[in-house]
Amino acid sequence: MNLFIAFFLLLFAGKVVSQDIGLPHYMTPAEKEYLKTYKYQQPSQNTDDINPPPGPVRTMAEWEELQALQITWTSQLAILRQIVDYAQEECIVYIICSDSNSVKSYLTTGGVGLHNIKYLITGFNSIWCRDYGPWTVYSNVIDTLRIVDWIYNRPSRPLDNTSPVFVSGYMGVPIHQTISAPNDLVNTGGNFMADGHGTAFASKLILDENRVGNPYGVSSKSEGQINTIMSSYMGINRYIKMDTLPFDHIHHIDMHIKLLDEETLLVGQFPNGIGDGPQIEANLQYILNNFQSCFGKPYKVIRIPMPPDGSGNYVTTYNSNYDYRTYTNSVFVNKTVIVPTYELRYDTTALRIYREALPGYNIVGINSNAIIPSLGAIHCITKEIGVSEPVFISHSALRNTNNTTQPYEVKAYIKSKSGISNAKTYWSTDTSLGFTQVNMTNVGDTFRANIPQQVLGSKIYYYISATSVSGRTVTKPLPAPRGNIQFLVTNSTGITQIGNEIPGRFELYQNYPNPFNPTTKINFDIPKNSNVTLSIYDITGREILKVINAKLNTGKYSYIWNAQRYSSGVYFYKLTGEGFTRTRKMLMIK
Repeated sequence: MNLFIAFFLLLFAGKVVSQDIGLPHYMTPAEKEYLKTYKYQQPSQNTDDINPPPGPVRTMAEWEELQALQITWTSQLAILRQIVDYAQEECIVYIICSDSNSVKSYLTTGGVGLHNIKYLITGFNSIWCRDYGPWTVYSNVIDTLRIVDWIYNRPSRPLDNTSPVFVSGYMGVPIHQTISAPNDLVNTGGNFMADGHGTAFASKLILDENRVGNPYGVSSKSEGQINTIMSSYMGINRYIKMDTLPFDHIHHIDMHIKLLDEETLLVGQFPNGIGDGPQIEANLQYILNNFQSCFGKPYKVIRIPMPPDGSGNYVTTYNSNYDYRTYTNSVFVNKTVIVPTYELRYDTTALRIYREALPGYNIVGINSNAIIPSLGAIHCITKEIGVSEPVFISHSALRNTNNTTQPYEVKAYIKSKSGISNAKTYWSTDTSLGFTQVNMTNVGDTFRANIPQQVLGSKIYYYISATSVSGRTVTKPLPAPRGNIQFLVTNSTGITQIGNEIPGRFELYQNYPNPFNPTTKINFDIPKNSNVTLSIYDITGREILKVINAKLNTGKYSYIWNAQRYSSGVYFYKLTGEGFTRTRKMLMIK
């Protein structure tokens, strides 16, 4: 393995990889030359592991409960050590390595404990286990944990490609491989994002790498044939594919977009018109215009600024030497989310956005300046493995409502292999006073409970808890009760409250982004329970939208305005509260 790495490092010419003794995320010049003559060899005989799992099959979402997080111990050891430090508090850490003693020594020297770690002694070529690692799927939604393994799109890294087989053998878990025609599928984990309900996202890299005349030598496939393979092996019934970005090189969607839950997209945002920004915006509009969440609701979109490199530059050409920094390349590890960080002046905003979007999760950052020149970060070097007996809770979160006369029904599909012994909803309008428990009734694995109706201005916090017959209890969201689902009873259903922080005064902030196309976020602070009005005006001063005219509780609020049906131009927005009025200007450019 070491000779293999050394060979490619000697041939590697081009961009210098800072503090990286292994192969970069992208394909090196030497590997590209190798690919020109490479031909994929079909297996000589069929075995059970090349067949699809018995259906129906479901791919796990990243935020579901994990039993293990896998990493490969080869380069970027300082970053890997921090990942181990955070992850071992949440689950087992599988470390693929050649020598456990050297790993233990490095961890303990850095003050990291050695609990919840399993050392998997096997061959490897690179650190990028997101792309080649095992995929967790379940037969019959939750019954049997299985592993799916694709053909890795780096044929010059054969030891990486075999690691899922080793992991499945180590765990005693059945594996199903897409390695034999007509199901010989080339794919890469950084370009796959699943919601746990049969929907997945990817860039069109998946089409390019399996097209007629593909460089891997596998059988050529149409988009329909690829969809069929993903459906039979992974239960993906809706495979949403977006145009590749012009300047990101590897075309993996985890560099600019991330599912935070079944209905929420975290999307990287460049300054207007810069770099890959226009294509990201086009891809986002393609999603919003053509698809809804698995629950039939519009996707919620949270924007997170893409930071420039250390000199303040963005990647604006394909051959740019600037670092392609990203905050979406994070990983869920049960109740912790590990986020790549770079500079404090940008990191504080990014971490705040994560904490507001994922209340109750432990949001931590790891400096990723050493690894980002290799075109990858935290998500790229980690791979999650689900629990053997999940308690699956499928629930569409209640959204803001103006209903003050009827209860709010909490409905969830809940299932476990051993059965569900009980399910409960916990709700509160003041978490400092605790939560009220309501038992859920079950009809055909669908559980229901009612939260009593509340007055306008109320904010309701709630979560669901389910216990299997075997005694396993899981909540949704996972970090409940510290983390919970929240909605407002308000005349304006587009307003959301952010943080628990009590502001000291009224404030109306400048919208972001500005200029925008076609959505922008307006944040404002309410220091005490007050009647407030937020309105939007066109350049003539005509009110075109009354966002809210209601009593709001103390807090920090956010409103996302989708101006798709309005024309380009200057607009004004005004907040009025008790003795407070402020107006700000914004610009939409289509």
